[in-house]
Amino acid sequence: MKLLSMMHIGVAVAALMATPAIAQVSDDIVKIGVLDGLSGPYADLQGPGDVVAARMAVDDFGGKVLGKPIELVSGDLQHKVDIGTSIARRWYDVEKVDAIFGLGDSAIALAVQEITKQKDRINVVIAAGTPDLTGKNCSPNGIHWTYDNYAIPRATALATVKEGGKSWYFITADYAFGHSLEASTSAVVKAAGGTVVGAVRAPMNTSDFSSFILQAQASHSDVIALANAGQDFINSMKQLVEFRVASSKQRIAGLLVTLTDVHSLGLQVAQGLTFTEAYYWDQNDETRQFSRRFQAIHGRPPTMMQASMYGAVTHYLKAVQAAGTDAAKPVMAKMKALPINDFMTKNGQVREDGRVIRDLYLMRVKKPSESKGEWDLLQPIQTISGKEAFRPLAEGGCPYIATR
Repeated sequence: MKLLSMMHIGVAVAALMATPAIAQVSDDIVKIGVLDGLSGPYADLQGPGDVVAARMAVDDFGGKVLGKPIELVSGDLQHKVDIGTSIARRWYDVEKVDAIFGLGDSAIALAVQEITKQKDRINVVIAAGTPDLTGKNCSPNGIHWTYDNYAIPRATALATVKEGGKSWYFITADYAFGHSLEASTSAVVKAAGGTVVGAVRAPMNTSDFSSFILQAQASHSDVIALANAGQDFINSMKQLVEFRVASSKQRIAGLLVTLTDVHSLGLQVAQGLTFTEAYYWDQNDETRQFSRRFQAIHGRPPTMMQASMYGAVTHYLKAVQAAGTDAAKPVMAKMKALPINDFMTKNGQVREDGRVIRDLYLMRVKKPSESKGEWDLLQPIQTISGKEAFRPLAEGGCPYIATR
């Protein structure tokens, strides 16, 4: 009888050890935070639309994962590092947020990624551009989802140099995002046989770009490159047209342009502008279907950031389901193991350093005569494979990979 009892105990212990499938969810809830620029110069391209996309992803997942409810919170980082990091710390320490998405400001994204690593949670950067997130400041707890300032300007710069734009002058947003955009593009231009003749730094939320434009004109460069985004890009582009730069021998290159930027400018101003995107709503039936759903809620089609938010949150929830827990390490392992396949990204992957590898698209802004509707603004002209677009793993200098 003793032997039989011991055998029963052994079988029970073995069964427990062999069933990691028992769901382990901290605080009986999976809590997601969207920390983004809900106001300010980038609100149109990320902002409230990112919250809409995240909510759509949660709802489409059924509102639960592993039998536990999914809760979504949001916060405005206001493009101030102290505010962004304060919200992140409160979310992790007090509100028990499991993962933070968005982080559409490079300086804040870098700071929050370090906090996330310390707290052993997960952050998924959607809209910030600095490649340092998967380079010298990479983290085993961080993912860089949509694009970066290595990949996005690459196709634009190569195409422009090939068409004769050999000498470049930069008008650059004066913070981490703009600096890295300028540096990455400069490297591509020089490698392609072009030259950089100068640059000027403009503070975020600049309304008057006239002095910067005059310096760019005086450089007599072939190309005036706008290393900025959102309202800063719109203001600088409008004023370049007012200064008749668009009709001169100098051409304009936008290094981070989105659908809402083109809509704000209008086709009369933006026509012919080429730039690189990760997504356009009118690419195929799947993108159009998602866009119709999103627009019914938000009033306009999604930008690449907003479409990415849906895909990133969905991928995270799939990883939680597959891992059987919301603990950071097993969830991150599943996020890197599972392929990304949705309306925006086909056969994408989260690389070991946290960089999502996906195709990008070179776009041309349509002429007014080519457009058939308010949001019929862009024409895809080239697909750039993810392997070609993004920085090779060996060149990034991610220390936690290099030192293993």
